[in-house]
Amino acid sequence: MRRPNPRTIFTSYAAAWAYLACFAVVEMICALLSSPGLAAFTRWASTSVQNLYRDPFGSLVASAFVTQGFGVAWLALIALAVFGANGVLGNARTVLVCAAGHVIGTLVSEGIVDYRVIRGLLPASNRHLIDVGPSYVVVSAIMVALLYGSWLARAAAVLDIVLLVAIGDIFGGLSNLNVSAVGHVTAMIVGAVGGGLLVWRLRRQRRPGHRELGGDPAGVRTANRG
Repeated sequence: MRRPNPRTIFTSYAAAWAYLACFAVVEMICALLSSPGLAAFTRWASTSVQNLYRDPFGSLVASAFVTQGFGVAWLALIALAVFGANGVLGNARTVLVCAAGHVIGTLVSEGIVDYRVIRGLLPASNRHLIDVGPSYVVVSAIMVALLYGSWLARAAAVLDIVLLVAIGDIFGGLSNLNVSAVGHVTAMIVGAVGGGLLVWRLRRQRRPGHRELGGDPAGVRTANRG
């Protein structure tokens, strides 16, 4: 039996390792901040309606690395989901799907808030909600791993979603168009559909007689693990 090559483990799952590392660094920085400093940083990183109008790029990027607690638990949840998705799609495609889930989930959920404020259905203070966390990234990856991954990736994804639903209550308030619940459902749809399209494309490229025109070699190599 061949021993796994440590270098391959890191390069084949570079997207997952990079996200975990960046998330851990940001969480350590947050732990060093004073309470007022942390509150100010969280407000800046939040993808509230106000911030999306003022600094959409900065808030969309930063919010995926900032939590309101339980940073260590989130490291485990990220690992359970993103490594599974990474094994299915490869590095570049994993980044694409997870980023799309995070961005689209945010824009849909906060867009609904903006519309309801404009129509007078919500108070104007809802434009300043604190909306941060990696959960849209995680649920996007969960759907890829759950639908298209290996049995181990699917088992990890099931554990992840059970924890998020049972403890995190990620669908709480969905009937009332709660921001978080709407964002999670949207991100899951993006993960399922976007991941499915990319898996179909990868499998089509691997068919005999099909000439590969480029892309992520790691993604092509690992696409048949599911």
